Amino acid sequence: MSTGAVDPGGLVASVSTHILDTSVGRPAAGVAVRLAARTGRDGDWRALGGSATDADGRCKDLPALPEGTTHVRLDFEVEPYLEKKQAGGAAGAFFPEVAITFAVEPGEHYHVPLLLNPFGYSVYRGS
Repeated sequence: MSTGAVDPGGLVASVSTHILDTSVGRPAAGVAVRLAARTGRDGDWRALGGSATDADGRCKDLPALPEGTTHVRLDFEVEPYLEKKQAGGAAGAFFPEVAITFAVEPGEHYHVPLLLNPFGYSVYRGS
């Protein structure tokens, strides 16, 4: 569980995210998000689990990161969300998924929002 609080012992980082659909100026609800982590640049990715965005576009229950995590990957399965929005039943999405990888430091919280539209996306480290 990632609460957004800084780890008082400074041993682990925490992660949160949300998605804003910039084509309509509203949160993107119901998008599956998977979380993976690794220790070290050459470490193997370890799947930690996932969640889905709520009506506010937020994932409030992402799994906690294990101690020693140095890199995190968020995988957003955006194709079903984008297909549901498309008029006329057009199939497919230009970006069926978005994978964001970033480095973390122990004791820090990382809020990484995804700004999404049908033909592009942007991410940043939020607060």
